[in-house]
Parts: sequence; structure tokens; C-alpha cells
Amino acid sequence: MIDIKIIRDDPEEVKRRLAWKEYDASEDIDRILLLDKQRRETIAAVEADKAEQNRVSRQIPAMKKAGEDVAPVIARMNALKEAVRTAEARQKEIEDEYNERMLSLPNLPDPDLKPGGKENNEPLRYFGKPHEFDFEPKNHVELCTDLGLIDYARGVKLSGSGFWIYRGMGARLEWALLNYFIDTHLADGYELVLVPHMLGYECGLTAGQFPKFKDDVYWLDVAEDERRRFMLPTAETALVSLHRDEILTEAELPRKYISYTPCFRREAGSYRADERGMVRGHQFNKVEMVQYTRPEDSDQAFEELVGKAEALVCGLGFHFRTVKLAAADCSASMARTYDIEIQIPSMNGYKEVSSVSNARDYQARRGSIRFRREGSSKTEFVHTLNGSGLATSRILPALVEQNQQKDGSIVVPEVLRKYLGGIERIERK
Repeated sequence: MIDIKIIRDDPEEVKRRLAWKEYDASEDIDRILLLDKQRRETIAAVEADKAEQNRVSRQIPAMKKAGEDVAPVIARMNALKEAVRTAEARQKEIEDEYNERMLSLPNLPDPDLKPGGKENNEPLRYFGKPHEFDFEPKNHVELCTDLGLIDYARGVKLSGSGFWIYRGMGARLEWALLNYFIDTHLADGYELVLVPHMLGYECGLTAGQFPKFKDDVYWLDVAEDERRRFMLPTAETALVSLHRDEILTEAELPRKYISYTPCFRREAGSYRADERGMVRGHQFNKVEMVQYTRPEDSDQAFEELVGKAEALVCGLGFHFRTVKLAAADCSASMARTYDIEIQIPSMNGYKEVSSVSNARDYQARRGSIRFRREGSSKTEFVHTLNGSGLATSRILPALVEQNQQKDGSIVVPEVLRKYLGGIERIERK
């Protein structure tokens, strides 16, 4: 949620920056400013009437003791009580619309981002060299099918399009990747957290996905008296709510978490030819990184997360690039995002395998996540950051395509071999 003080101080700048995200906020900002004014006026009126109630009520005992007629004072008390009830109802009405509009605003993009969408994304650096083959290479669907790594047909049989089954060495390779990611993060001082895969509404609200994108997740059917839950689209949605409604000490920051979860995406499932196989699906595995920091530390934390994601991909020996996203290509909740994009040869381009983002205090305001500096009574909002570390559904296709050999076998990256009992090559049985 954007700080209302920023909107009050320079509403035109807020409109201009949100326009970079291709979001027309003119009507919203004008309405929010009006509601904010009405809200403050109504609160002041309610407080004034309550103070008058207290003052008048204190007169009654003395008037009774003096034998004075208290009927006019009681009538005044009743009038004030009705005025307060009416004002509080109006206040709630104003507050509800105000909160709904504030919660629906995207985060402000950082000032250094380029306006617009994907066309303005900026590749920052490249790692390694594109693969060149002296034979006709296969795509990952053919390779995974020939080697028995993935069972696409039975995945569709079990759950429909957009699902697959890891089998044999494919399942072991997937698990090796996840272990490689987790071990690397643990060595860097991150705490492993295994979170529920079903979350309450407040988690989506804090992360910034709700209320605007509440239909993009899988909701569970529940009894009327049961808490409504949805399947998490990413572990970030859970991790950024770990400290919801809490006040941390300065000494507790930064907090660094990782979590492995399957991720469930309703909006996935494209059938385009260049997104075949595992590249886009309704369920995939991911290790997620999240940090809570002081505001002055979040830029450094962002660079750390980007470096960690790059190091993981470098460790696998892949050719890839790091891309700074333009404002409209960042998600609604994020102020800035860098994507790590890996080459999948059969697709003649790059596919994102990690997004590293800084939400600044946007999520913390929504979830009331604060900290108190040493020696201060004042609280401040933390900054939250997240990054994929990594998603496997595109790493594995890149792995088999970039490491394929002329005989159809796959060379296992050295960092994964210890998780596979020393196996160096996956061959057709």
C-alpha cells in the first residue's frame, strides 16, 4: 500500500509514476484524496461529539445533587449519542471505500525504471556463451520422453493439460536441483521454513495479490463456517506474512528466509508452441527467498538476492542473462524487478527462471509489519524483498537441452552429481 502522505504531498507525481506501469490512477487518486479529507473530518467530528458527551455526563451528578432539572442535559446526551452513531456509520462507509481504493493501487515503480512494458526491458549482463551443437539438437520434450524423465501423457491423464509427472531419473534430477538450491541458501545463512500450501485471505492481501487479483488463484470450496483458503501461487505469499501484525526489534533485522513449495498458478497453462512441455504449467516446484530489512538496507539486500540467483544458475553452467524490467513488466506489488533469463535452445530465446523484486514498504504497510530502532519508541515499516532461488520447471528443460549429447544422453552438471550418487550422465536404458 502506498503511503498516504506521499499521495497528499504530490498526487500528480504519483499519477505520473503509476502511468509508467500503464495504470491510469487519475480517478483513483482524486477520489482517495477526497475520501481522506472526509475521513479525517468525520474522525474529528466523532471525537468532538464524544468529548462533548463526556463533558455533559460529568455535569449530571452535580446537577442532581443541587436539585436542578437534568432533563435538558439528558436530552442533549441522547442527541449526542445519536450524532455519534450516525457519524460512526458514515466513517465506516468512508473507511471501507478508502481502504478498498488504497489496497487496489499498484506499488510505485522506482524512479530509475523505464516506463512501459516488455519492449523497454533492459538486459544488464550476459553469462557464458550460447550453446552451439555440431548435430541436430532435440527439444526438451523429446529428450525427457526418450530418457523416461517426464511422463507427459499420464500427467494429462491424472490432472489435465498443464500437468506432468517426474519419473525415475527425472524425479531424482528434480530433487537434486531442489537440494542444490536449499543447501546453497543454508550455507549463506538463510533459515529454511516449510509453510502451509493452503493460505488464508490475509496472506494474499499482504502480498498485494488481493483484492485485485483474487481470481488468479485456486480457491478451495469450504463449509460456510470454515475459513476460506487458497492454494499458494508462490512461497512469497506465505513468507511475507510470517511477521504480519508484528513489531520486530532492529537487532532482528535482516530476517532471511527460504522455503520450498509446489506453486499453483491458475493463469498458467498456455498452449503456444514455444511454451510446450514443462515451461508453463499449473503446478511447479520452487525454492523462494524472502528478506525483511531496514529501509536503508533494502537496496543492498536486492543486489544480494540478484547475486544469489545468478550464482545458482552459474553453478549449473548455463548461458543466461540478467534483465532489468521496465515499470509495467514489474508485478503490481513491486517497485523494481530483475529477471534471470536462461537460454532454452529450442525456443530461440530466453525464459525467466528467477524474478528478484523489492516491494519497499508496500507489503509491510498492508500487513502492518514494523520494527523499532534501538533507543526509539517510534515504529517504522520494514522493507520486504523476494527472489526465486530457483523455479525448476524451466531449469530442467534448459539443463537437458544445453547438456544434451549427440547420442541423446544428458551430462549432469557437476554440482548435482553428489545428490545422484555420483551419476555423471543420464542415458537411455
